[in-house]
Amino acid sequence: MPRDPKNVSHGAESAEQTAVAILAWLASEPEMLSRFLALTGLEASQLRGAVANPGFLGGMIDFLMGHEPTLLAFCEATETRPEAVEAAWRYYSGPGLDSGEY
Repeated sequence: MPRDPKNVSHGAESAEQTAVAILAWLASEPEMLSRFLALTGLEASQLRGAVANPGFLGGMIDFLMGHEPTLLAFCEATETRPEAVEAAWRYYSGPGLDSGEY
């Protein structure tokens, strides 16, 4: 699902769409999904329940943001701009040290 390359939204709907796209991509990449599950300690059967948890979604996006080759592989496969992933990451992760909100 391609994103508009000129417009990166920062709202809840856009963040949720990006998170769903990441989960779908992970599900289509068995090695990447295995790595993600190993790092989180989740079982594949727990994913359905975890998706309703904003903390899980933030962690899933953090997984991509923490490894540039993985982020770029996702972006290329889904035609998503890295800035859209970053916007979703910021939405779910809350303010960071660089936000000036402390």
